[in-house]
Amino acid sequence: MGESRRGPVKSAVPSNVVSPVRRCSRTACGRPAVATLTYVYADSTAVLGPLATYAEPHCYDLCAEHSERLTAPRGWEVVRLSDGSAPSRPSGDDLEALANAVREAARPHERAAEAGGGSGQAVVSETRRGHLRVLRSPDS
Repeated sequence: MGESRRGPVKSAVPSNVVSPVRRCSRTACGRPAVATLTYVYADSTAVLGPLATYAEPHCYDLCAEHSERLTAPRGWEVVRLSDGSAPSRPSGDDLEALANAVREAARPHERAAEAGGGSGQAVVSETRRGHLRVLRSPDS
């Protein structure tokens, strides 16, 4: 390290203290950031979206609590962009469709008989390897 008039130059912040996690920009809030706030002054709009890839000088990172409580000045509009990659809670229809698919997969013999058109021809043999299943047709 170099020398200055005051003595040896030291690092202002030791590297083991700096956290790679981005924190909320609100004063005295140390929670991890989950959203990024930007302003579009020409449109009087505040845009709150998913956490930006990297910190920008005129953007503000907010924690979950502060992003939920965000309000804009009178006459301004708040646009909340949802993160498409974030896991969404499954609906009742999603869970029911999954349960039906599992039930259907548990009945391979019934499905094969229905696929044959009920003509009396059955699948000759079934070979199973791990999670994959190979059905041989009666012609081969």
